[in-house]
Amino acid sequence: MTKSPPPQDPAKLTSFIETEYHAKHRAQLPGLGVLSEKVKAVHAGQADVPAGLAELLRRMTGELEVHMKKEELILFPAIRNATARLDEPIAAMRAEHDNHKAEIDQIRHLTNGLTLPTDACRSWTRLYAGVGEFLDDLQAHIRLENEV
Repeated sequence: MTKSPPPQDPAKLTSFIETEYHAKHRAQLPGLGVLSEKVKAVHAGQADVPAGLAELLRRMTGELEVHMKKEELILFPAIRNATARLDEPIAAMRAEHDNHKAEIDQIRHLTNGLTLPTDACRSWTRLYAGVGEFLDDLQAHIRLENEV
């Protein structure tokens, strides 16, 4: 099943981003953090365990929430109201996107490119599948906001 393309109208695009990405990230991240803690606890000491992933996901949860709130309370209303002076808030959001891209790279490094060990349990498998989906969604979200 293919997704419909995002709307071209800037006001409608902001609503699309909130429902398509912000809501999804808010639903994804807490469960991934819990699952990551579980994998870390059960497999502590194992060579392939993604040490630091739970902490990174917890930090990202807070940072993304702040970022999304700034968009929802400042940038998106300004876009909907066709405010002329958007350069500064857009530049700030893009700088934060660069930070998110660095965190994506960290996650890929910690998880060896989301490569599961041969004896991975179901929780570890679900974790990497969920993290992969989250990363794909976050990258699409960033690309949409930066390029459109």
